[in-house]
Amino acid sequence: MADSSSAIPAGLTREEYQVLEPVINEYHHNTYIVGGGKCSSILSQVINAPLATVWKIVRRFDKPQIYKHFIKSCSLKEGVGGEDLRVGCLREVSVISGLPAETSTERLDILDDDRHVTGFSIIGGDHRLRNYKSVTSVNEFKSLDRIWTVVLESYVVDVPQGNTDEDTRMFADTVIRLNLQKLASLAEAVARGGSTLEEHL
Repeated sequence: MADSSSAIPAGLTREEYQVLEPVINEYHHNTYIVGGGKCSSILSQVINAPLATVWKIVRRFDKPQIYKHFIKSCSLKEGVGGEDLRVGCLREVSVISGLPAETSTERLDILDDDRHVTGFSIIGGDHRLRNYKSVTSVNEFKSLDRIWTVVLESYVVDVPQGNTDEDTRMFADTVIRLNLQKLASLAEAVARGGSTLEEHL
């Protein structure tokens, strides 16, 4: 989490942060540095898998349920999915029962296969996350004996009436953190050869 550009997201080393700072400034700054009436955060996840494996999962705007919890189903309203996803396409997400939401209509805002950045906005649905906007970047690191990936996910959202910034951020952070942990488990299993991505697509 970070509430200012000088804070290092939890889970990152100072060296990783120094490498990622240009990415944060270019892609994440506007989704976690905000004014009143909104709350925001940036979270990180270190994954012991190569970028190519992680990006194949993260880029699938048409199949968020691969690694995101609480999603019952997802259908594209525009586009055909897979490799043919286009910025501006919409998805309709059905949420599992028990959460303060039923459906969410979401628009793909960014899909950069060269820079490995994607992002979406919630533009409708039956939920309380008004004006939610998220950006996710996938970044590879290499050392002499290791290859790993750092995923950054930032967001900004309106604070619902009757809620505090802290309550809203805690809820959103918890969901994102669970999703990133599941992403790590899946990508690492694929990288080890214990699972194939096709099993989950």
